[in-house]
Amino acid sequence: MNISVVIPLLNEAESLPELYAWIDRVMRENGFSYEVLFVDDGSIDDSWKIITHLREQHPEEVRGIRFQRNYGKSPALQLAFQRTRGDVVITMDADLQDSPDEIPELYRMITEENFQLVSGWKKKRYDPLAKTLPTKLFNATARFFSGIQLHDFNCGLKAYRKEVVKNIEIYNDMHRWIPYLAKNAGYTRIGEKPVQHQARKYGASKFGFDRFFNGYLDLFTLWFLSKFGKKPMHFFGLIGTLMFLMGALAVFVCGFTKWVCMVRGITAPLVTNTPYFYIALTCMIIGAQLFLSGFIGELITRNSAERNNYVVSEVLD
Repeated sequence: MNISVVIPLLNEAESLPELYAWIDRVMRENGFSYEVLFVDDGSIDDSWKIITHLREQHPEEVRGIRFQRNYGKSPALQLAFQRTRGDVVITMDADLQDSPDEIPELYRMITEENFQLVSGWKKKRYDPLAKTLPTKLFNATARFFSGIQLHDFNCGLKAYRKEVVKNIEIYNDMHRWIPYLAKNAGYTRIGEKPVQHQARKYGASKFGFDRFFNGYLDLFTLWFLSKFGKKPMHFFGLIGTLMFLMGALAVFVCGFTKWVCMVRGITAPLVTNTPYFYIALTCMIIGAQLFLSGFIGELITRNSAERNNYVVSEVLD
């Protein structure tokens, strides 16, 4: 099979028939064998009824998964990726803002230009300014931390080689950072394609402004895990040691000041009257706690079942 199209959705009953007809037309015009895998993320409208109807009409091309309740886009993609059968996997949103006409070129970039992942770039957006400006800042920060030069990390329209989606794990809200997850797994041939962005035709957006704050927190989490996930002592131990040394230096300052006063025969101030005493106490306690945190992290990592999970591309045996 050439292509698997994965479509996570929530309450998009109005757009589904039109979206599938559009995908089917593009696939037939280009001679692709394909499947469309709809993931209903706990919709309360008629979305699942529409998917069931499409399945009855097109049993070879349409598949569906329905969650009992709303879990989020990341679990929907993770479950769908485990079940895809196509050589190239395309993801797109169900709101008709992603154009299926982009599929042939995305497929060509994967199969002919040897990209492992191609991300869409909505260069011209039909979103309000309150959404586009935070998005630009969001993407600039992502480029800085990840080292991946993409303009639009969160674009739902992406293409992947089959092995990429089988070897990454998407959890929480990490669907925003799939290119970063792929890079951490060793898939570094990541490209970008400007894609057409269309105004929403039905319904309303399911994402609020809080996704920007959550996105930053997820980015920092992913950055930390990529750098220190298997060696937490290198992070906590280093900072803990530095903090402890700062505390030791403050103790030395307190002791040296006391000694100078005693040598000169003047009344030395009480140690507890100097700020260095409290700096020393705080730094040494925090330093010890951070060091122990790194040690505990190493123990957890050592006993993790995934401590030796690596992605193997080829074996000559």
